[in-house]
Amino acid sequence: MLGRSKTGWLVVAIAIGFVGVFAVFIADVGTSSPDPVEFDETVQVGLSLEDQYALEENVTLPRSQVFYSQYSYVVGYQGVERFVDSYQQETHEERFGYPLAAYVSDYSAVEPELTDEGYPTADRTPPWTDAESAWFVVGSDARSPAGETVVSFAERDDAAAFAAAHGGTVRDWDALLESSFDTSDATAVRERLDDRLVIADDTGDRADSLRDRPVSVVVGDDEPTIQAAVDAAPANTTVVVPEGHYDERIEIDRPITLAGDGAVTIEGPKWGSVVTATANRTAITGVEITGVGDRTAGSDEIPEHAPDSQGADWDDDLVDHYAGGDAGIVIDGGTDSLVADVSIDTPSNGVLLHESPDTVVRNVTVDGHESWRDGRAGVNAIHSAAVVEESTIRDGRDGIYTHDSPGIVLRNNTIAENRIGVHLMHTSDALIVGNDVHDQDGTGIYVMTGPERIAIVENTVRNADTGIIPDSDDAYVASNVIEGNTVGIQFNTAASIFQDNVVAGNVLGADVRSVLPTNRIVGNDFLSNADHVQSSPGPLRIWSDDDDGNYWHGATTRSDTGERPGSYAATDAVDSRLHVTDGTATLSRSPATAVRSGFEGMVPGLRGGAVTDSAPTCSPTNPELVNQTAWADHAWTCTDTTRYDG
Repeated sequence: MLGRSKTGWLVVAIAIGFVGVFAVFIADVGTSSPDPVEFDETVQVGLSLEDQYALEENVTLPRSQVFYSQYSYVVGYQGVERFVDSYQQETHEERFGYPLAAYVSDYSAVEPELTDEGYPTADRTPPWTDAESAWFVVGSDARSPAGETVVSFAERDDAAAFAAAHGGTVRDWDALLESSFDTSDATAVRERLDDRLVIADDTGDRADSLRDRPVSVVVGDDEPTIQAAVDAAPANTTVVVPEGHYDERIEIDRPITLAGDGAVTIEGPKWGSVVTATANRTAITGVEITGVGDRTAGSDEIPEHAPDSQGADWDDDLVDHYAGGDAGIVIDGGTDSLVADVSIDTPSNGVLLHESPDTVVRNVTVDGHESWRDGRAGVNAIHSAAVVEESTIRDGRDGIYTHDSPGIVLRNNTIAENRIGVHLMHTSDALIVGNDVHDQDGTGIYVMTGPERIAIVENTVRNADTGIIPDSDDAYVASNVIEGNTVGIQFNTAASIFQDNVVAGNVLGADVRSVLPTNRIVGNDFLSNADHVQSSPGPLRIWSDDDDGNYWHGATTRSDTGERPGSYAATDAVDSRLHVTDGTATLSRSPATAVRSGFEGMVPGLRGGAVTDSAPTCSPTNPELVNQTAWADHAWTCTDTTRYDG
């Protein structure tokens, strides 16, 4: 199996030399290799829950599991290529230690076929085989929901036969470790961000074209009520509603535009939804809606978010619950629709989207229940990859709630005084960009259920119990201002990029709970938090990459030369107090502290549960964002402790 590296032996030798000073624990790994475990017993990375639940039962995707010398858990990779990508990262051994053993799915033991999507299928789950002696088919037609996947075999002849049938080349273990793969990771999320925003612009332009339909019916002139006018209007025309107050509930079953002209109020009877549309390319613009019913859900109990059964209908109970409430406007099965320039006063939902992708919700104001505990969501998107933008949402249980709406775009909204500002469930590939999220009772932006490839960019999140919880693998969290929260950000994520954020004035800047130490955290400014970082027990977390580190308020006091400060240990008893306690700066410069800091940075796993930055900066990386906070004059530089002036 995988042997002890030269670096590993050097680390052990160094550790033995310091045992008189430091209590170093070195596991006795012995000479035998550990046996593979059940995949459910591993710490998994590489595939979201919703992707797993959507797979048919006979789909058996390739997997790998790896035992590490300095990591307590077995890591399960959904895809051999995910391990290779992680293994090639420069700090992989510093975080995990060296691999002790690696196993991969053995498709020689089954008869694999590919579905139309390219997913491997078999009549049973492939057993495990030693990765070092296995053979791998790279570049075939085989796919997983995350993209290209490598298929592994114990026998070379079986790998060659699969490649002959499905394309690709056969490689051994050493060649595989030098291969590169086009994985949909956090870097890809960052690189695709601008293109995806252009696509959202195009979606908005298509929706705006619905405003240009010819007028066919005018309420009051041609028909006495809004419903009568809707019933009389031909498809692809506009119904104009003149200024006035209308006591109605309206149902729209054809592609028309309902356009208010002046101050138009539509008041429902305080039961049920007020406007319900069930046609593609429906538009509702320029109206105020009141009199919404107070039913918040289709069933009283919240179903399990991760049911045991898999398959296409795994979330039926969830949809019944979340899509079954009343709303000011419901778009049900209305692809490419538009809700714009609308205000809604509601005790339940504001806008409810169900099975309505590419719908645009723009310039909508939703005022929720006077007690959010009795309300629902300002915008509730169920199976609806919509664009929600330039809207104001207040006083809901959730400002914006999504369920299984991959690709949804939430941008430039103001979201205030809800329980949760933005609440994503089972929603991968979402963009949350440019929102002002403030004064939430609970969490500002909460990504739940382990989706993938979320982008949280250029938001301001202030005055919440927790600012951002990005429980998403391969997430890209960048250029946000996270200020004045009890906890700024809670890390429950893996293989993600956290970059160019300002975390300022929080009681706790970052609460690190990630079990896998695979996040890239650089270019951030930690400023005037009572505690910058708190970390749960686990492996060493390295928050730097070569010469790219973060700015830490207080770390500059370790530099009395005006040069970059030495390694900063954000969870260390001394370093973590540099910005708040007199005397720690002198202690931090002592020879013993310097030796310990350097040693701990060299040894994988030595600083269990610790966060260390080997390349902290002398001044903030994001001065424009820092100047948007109340703490800019606390940003000291490396020229002793002078204030940073932006």
